[in-house]
Amino acid sequence: MKKLITFLLSAALLGFAAAAQNVTVTAPESPYGFAPLEMHVFPAKDFPITKYGAKQGNVKATTEAFAKAMAACNKAGGGRVVVPAGTWVCGPIHFKSNCNLFLSEGAVLNFEDDPALYLPAVQTSWEGAECFNYSPLLYAFECENIAISGPGLINPKMDFWETWFARPDAHIQATRQLYAMATTLVPVENRRMEQGEANMRPHLIHFNRCTNVQLSDFHIKDSPFWTIHLYMCKDCWVHGLDVYAHGHNNDGIDIEMTQHILVEDCTFNQGDDAVVLKAGRNQDAWALATPTQDVVVRNCEIVQGHTLLGIGSEMSGGIRRVYMHDCHSSDQVYRLFYLKTNHRRGGFIEDITVQNVSATRMLRVFEIDTDVLYQWRDIVPTFETAITRIRNINLIGARAEVAEAVYEIRGDERDPVDGILLKDIHVGEVTKFYNNSVNVRNLFTEGITVDKFGTGANAMRQISGFAPGR
Repeated sequence: MKKLITFLLSAALLGFAAAAQNVTVTAPESPYGFAPLEMHVFPAKDFPITKYGAKQGNVKATTEAFAKAMAACNKAGGGRVVVPAGTWVCGPIHFKSNCNLFLSEGAVLNFEDDPALYLPAVQTSWEGAECFNYSPLLYAFECENIAISGPGLINPKMDFWETWFARPDAHIQATRQLYAMATTLVPVENRRMEQGEANMRPHLIHFNRCTNVQLSDFHIKDSPFWTIHLYMCKDCWVHGLDVYAHGHNNDGIDIEMTQHILVEDCTFNQGDDAVVLKAGRNQDAWALATPTQDVVVRNCEIVQGHTLLGIGSEMSGGIRRVYMHDCHSSDQVYRLFYLKTNHRRGGFIEDITVQNVSATRMLRVFEIDTDVLYQWRDIVPTFETAITRIRNINLIGARAEVAEAVYEIRGDERDPVDGILLKDIHVGEVTKFYNNSVNVRNLFTEGITVDKFGTGANAMRQISGFAPGR
């Protein structure tokens, strides 16, 4: 399917300098409709960090320079906070509205890995629960018209953060405490996870409750935790990124309780899920009542990752109207398209279509699992049972060289999965089993082909028509 992007730039032809208006970005191919994104155009004013005292090798001066440049840019009505070529070691960067952080060619943001620099704590989240924690390395809260752009590199120091990759008992106890506070709706300002030995690593990029967000053209190498986290944001355009992060919990982009977003022409090479849709966890998300919706992901390459597209397991606020197409993995993923939830999540997953996607090797081409609890199964109890409604999920046009199985669906008998279409799927070799499906209704397959089963079958097999759950 051809990519359709329309850029509509206009200027006010008055008796003074013309002012650029919004850029319009469209995705008319979405089967669920996708209103045009009206993306902010930043004024042609630059605020180089060197003007505000940034010095290579001086963490304190450079961190302060970013804060001063952001403040000046915001006060002047907006523009670019420019990072010149060179390696700039700094602490956290906090955005202000109408600011575009521009990474020049040859610029490297080399964030220091001293946790003390990332205090005082700020409002953020940890695996679907809101809290106060160490500041993300790049952080925005309740901003509008913000961006990171340019060809430069974000490459944080990782030596210290890697010591927090393990989950010792103190960390487990802290996550148990946060889980209990979120379940009982303790005010977020009282959930202080920077205290003690919780060792909850900060996000690399965390934009929280922001509107009109642009991320374009820069490179990432390594991240302490989730790499790009758009949390309760609206109207976002992510394009042309090159993201590499193979540490613990290094998702590529987490889109959580975020609405109206286009992700395109990006490369992700991850140690965890690549493109991930989330919507909060349990009672916290039910109270926020903000679904992730109106999402288009197109023309992206996932070199490696646990999933090409992952949904959940934090998805209690609901996820709907999602279209991914023409995305491919050049190496391998665990699962091409994966929906995961559990009996504590509630919420819904509905109206999702993934089309024209491929990878080389994987465990499953398509999988739904309604009993994914990870470490939470044993460390915290079920406070309240709430079954996830899963409806109208489509995978159309998928290719795999080798997979253990074509599809596996494990629905919950209390509210079975309903409405699955698997169409035009080709697998070169299936090494374990064709499919396994329980607690699913209205599962339709058409044009699924497998060249070879295990080591003994060489003939092409075609399976079409209705496939009842079993």
